[in-house]
Amino acid sequence: MWLTNSSIGRKVIMSVTGVALILFLTFHGSMNVAALFSKEAYNTICELLGANWYAVAATLGLAALAALHIVYAFVLTIQNRRARGASSYAVTEKPEKVEWASQNMLVLGIIVCLGLCLHLFNFWYNMMFAELMGWEGLACSPTDGFGWIVETFSCPVFVALYIVWLLALWFHLTHGFWSALQTLGWSGKIWFNRWRCIGTIYVTLVVLMFLAVVLAFAFGCAPSLCCGGCGAC
Repeated sequence: MWLTNSSIGRKVIMSVTGVALILFLTFHGSMNVAALFSKEAYNTICELLGANWYAVAATLGLAALAALHIVYAFVLTIQNRRARGASSYAVTEKPEKVEWASQNMLVLGIIVCLGLCLHLFNFWYNMMFAELMGWEGLACSPTDGFGWIVETFSCPVFVALYIVWLLALWFHLTHGFWSALQTLGWSGKIWFNRWRCIGTIYVTLVVLMFLAVVLAFAFGCAPSLCCGGCGAC
């Protein structure tokens, strides 16, 4: 099958899964913003997306998309390095027209993967997985998403790690956005620069939604914290 056996096919898989994951991040970031304004609203969303069959099915689907994206990223990287052969070691100067993110997508991808593992541990493991397992006696209830946000970002180490993760995610996505559209044939000569600009703005807004939650809860300035959300006021 050309999708798995050819270089172009593998890039198409990378692009489709990448776009799907960006759309999920858009939804996830929008959901998180609710925590800035209302504990009840955010926990209602968490309850709807808790240990329900549709939420579990969606989680498995997202895991499959992420796994495909990661596996094909490594496959294409190895393939490209083999294709360059010894010539890759002869080049000492960086190409002027190749952006930094493009040259470091593998490193950025590894940082993003590590950050994802941290995020899954702090939230999915303590919430959906804990609810499925029926665990009790945790720092917060598995259905108290707001409480887990407060708990996580009260730790300066986690705050710093999340900022590094989000910065790497921004670089990774700003390149991946227009690169995916280019692979799918939606970026001609006229639209190439337009997609890069649109992608940068779009990805910046998505990452800022996550960053706003991290910083607001880290410094205790989220409006929801001063409205009986956590007893901060």
